[in-house]
Amino acid sequence: MELSNVHNVAMWGFLVAVAFGAIANKTNFCTMGAVSDWVNMGDKNRLRAWFLAIGVAILGSQLLQALGYIDLNKSIYLSANFGWLGHLLGGFLFGVGMTLGGGCGQRTLVRTGGGNLKSLVVMLLMGITAYMTLRGLLALVRLNVIEVTNIDLAVRNIADQSMATLIQAATGAADANTVRWIVAGITGLGFTIYALASAEFLKSFKNLFAGVSIGLFIVAGWYITGKIGFDEFEPVRLESYTFVAPVAENVNYLMTFTGSTINFGIAAVFGIIAGSFLYAVLSGNFHIETFSSRGDMVNHVIGGVLMGFGGVIALGCTIGQGVTGMSTLALGAVITLTMIIFGAALTMKMEYYLMDEKGFFWALRLALADMRLLPAAR
Repeated sequence: MELSNVHNVAMWGFLVAVAFGAIANKTNFCTMGAVSDWVNMGDKNRLRAWFLAIGVAILGSQLLQALGYIDLNKSIYLSANFGWLGHLLGGFLFGVGMTLGGGCGQRTLVRTGGGNLKSLVVMLLMGITAYMTLRGLLALVRLNVIEVTNIDLAVRNIADQSMATLIQAATGAADANTVRWIVAGITGLGFTIYALASAEFLKSFKNLFAGVSIGLFIVAGWYITGKIGFDEFEPVRLESYTFVAPVAENVNYLMTFTGSTINFGIAAVFGIIAGSFLYAVLSGNFHIETFSSRGDMVNHVIGGVLMGFGGVIALGCTIGQGVTGMSTLALGAVITLTMIIFGAALTMKMEYYLMDEKGFFWALRLALADMRLLPAAR
């Protein structure tokens, strides 16, 4: 039976996601864990793996663009409608949420596949909240509070929010392609060189393999939807891997299966869980994990809600914006990535100080002082 274009794209998206899930489980690739290792132990190996994935994704995606296989200007990340507030607030809330929920969107799916029921709860709450933010009650907040602050770059004769486009507009450079390649080279090689500059990281095959693989998976996602999925009569949306809105679509798909059509994002969610599950079973690491206390459950519930809302208004998560969005050179991705790391780091430091039970604002004051955003506390 010949597959339709939509189903062909979904099939390839699923197969690559299976490998994504298995490798993420095997290598313990976790962006929340990367920030935690850095903040709490000064260990940057998993952070370098994340940054290596970003560098590989930027260079590979920009190469696909140069070869004419894809047009990244058609992606949601390069819209001329610049949602600065959504990137700032959404990124921050997502960073807080992934810390409370024990992992970002990708890690939540991987842990669910490994038998973690806490992550299953987070996934469901993230998906429901994301759907509410896209089309439900919380969409009123998104439309009337967040998106009313968006800046229309088109009225300023700026085609999109690519850093290359913005630099070209600011400098008056005539050759857009040259500017794009310079920016892509500096950012892509910058992230890659930073990751590989550590001798300790180079000795860690697990982290090195994770960074290269996940960066290439993002490139593969663009190729699947942009090249394999190109069909003028049955077009599919240009996208790559991201794990907030697709989880919302997945929840809706499961509830309305007979009236719904699978797409790349829905298939990717299934694939990540399936790949992680297969690896966990074959390696003997599959085990059921549940909440250890009421407080543990409350944190995961809050985390799932914050990730669902924050991920939608920021247009992505640590993978969706932090790697896929970054691969397009979008300014919004840079802001979101920065705010996710800030939100996660601040929450981790506050959790440490809250153990002294001296109050929220006391912990916030010390956490900000630790991050050198306030004078050191006496």
